[in-house]
Amino acid sequence: MAIPALMNWSGGKDSALALYHALQDPRYEVRHLLTSVNSHYQRVSMHGVRVALLKAQARQIGLPLTKLELPEAPDMADYEQLMRATLAPLQAQGMHHAIFGDIFLADLRHYREEQLARVGMQAVFPLWERSSADILREYLALGFQAVVVCVNEQWLDQSFCGRLLDENFLRDLPPGWTPAGKTANTTASSLPRRISANL
Repeated sequence: MAIPALMNWSGGKDSALALYHALQDPRYEVRHLLTSVNSHYQRVSMHGVRVALLKAQARQIGLPLTKLELPEAPDMADYEQLMRATLAPLQAQGMHHAIFGDIFLADLRHYREEQLARVGMQAVFPLWERSSADILREYLALGFQAVVVCVNEQWLDQSFCGRLLDENFLRDLPPGWTPAGKTANTTASSLPRRISANL
């Protein structure tokens, strides 16, 4: 019997690909999306995109969406208290596994695992320690689309912002550039039909 799980949905490409893999994995039954939102600006905390886009993504995926409403500048104690309160009704529905799109940052993984363990939940990381280049190639090959919503100008100039993440984008990258670290944030603008078909 598949394990009920929730997807920690940032709306970006890694989150989308992690969800895709979780949906293909017979061990899990993904039942819900959970997204942190800055309640003051009504934008997704991770990528800064508007809640209207987040809701459109959830409709396209076909899963219920819960928003973790955060104040403009929460401290860690506020965040953890709000997270526990938001998780409680999802746990009551039988979800005790939380799926993440994280790839690197062992300290963040440890934090997630530690916090979830305190409330009797377990973290799942389908993309953990895969190379960024491999993830990007798979993402594009599966038919996903993403738009770059912000860039780190130390690595990419602002002309890359707002562009579709595709082969043309990759062709225009500076020589020697590799897709590692936080050089750009993306938001999934189109999800392949295969995700919807598996819900």
